[in-house]
Amino acid sequence: MSSMTVTNGIYNSYSHLSSGKRINTAADDAAGLAIGKKMEAQETGLNVGAQNAKEGMGALNVADGALGGVVDYLQRIRDLALRSMNGLASASDKKYYQNEIKELKNGIESMAKTTSLNEQKLLDGSMADMHIATNPDGSGMRIGMANSTLEALGIADFDVTKDFDLDVIDDAINRVSSQRSSLGASTNRLEHAYNYNTGASLEQLSSRSRIEDLDMPKAISEKKKEDLLSEYRNLMLKKQMNQDSMVLKLFQ
Repeated sequence: MSSMTVTNGIYNSYSHLSSGKRINTAADDAAGLAIGKKMEAQETGLNVGAQNAKEGMGALNVADGALGGVVDYLQRIRDLALRSMNGLASASDKKYYQNEIKELKNGIESMAKTTSLNEQKLLDGSMADMHIATNPDGSGMRIGMANSTLEALGIADFDVTKDFDLDVIDDAINRVSSQRSSLGASTNRLEHAYNYNTGASLEQLSSRSRIEDLDMPKAISEKKKEDLLSEYRNLMLKKQMNQDSMVLKLFQ
C-alpha cells in the first residue's frame, strides 16, 4: 500500500467522521449525492408547504373570529327589529332602535373592511379565492373567502323606521353561518395537509439519511484499521532505515 493511499485514507476517514456524512463530495458517491440533493429539495418543499398550511389556518381562524362577531351584531339587529315590530313601539322608539342598528351596521362594515392578516384583507370580498401552496411544487388548495360587507349581506338599507322584512336579517345570519362552516371545513383540510407534509418530510429525511449519513461503527472500525496500517508502515520504514544505516557502517 503506497504512502499516498494511506494518507488519503486517513484524510477521508477524518473528513467523514467529523461531518458524520458518508457523502461529502461528488467523488464519494456521485449518484448518491444527486439523489440526496433531490430528496432534500422535496423535504424542504414539504416543510415550506406545512408552514404555508399553518399560516393559512391562522388566516382562517382570524376570519372565523371576525365572522363570529358579525353574527353577534346581526343577532342584536334582529332583536331590535323584533322590538320595533311590537305594536307598543312608538315612532320615536323606532328611531332609537334604528340609531343603534346603524351603529351595529357600521361595526359589521368595519369588520369586513379591516379584518386582515399580513396586510391581506380577508372579509371585504377582495380575496375571493385564496391559494395556499401546500405542495412542494407550489400547488395546493384554493379557499373561497367570505364577504361580510353590508352590500354582500343584503342589509345596507335595512331600516326599522320604514317597511322592512325580518327575513333579510335571517338570510344574512344564515349566509354568515354558512361562510363560517365553509371556513371550518377548509381549516380541517389545511390541518390534514399540515399533518401529511410533516409526516412525509420526516420520511424523506429518514430516506435521505440512509443514503448520505455515515455508518459510524463501520467508519470507526475502518479508521482504527487505517491507523494500524499507518503505524505499521511507519515502523517498517523506521526498521528499513535502521538496516540501511547498519549496512552503510559495514562499508565504512
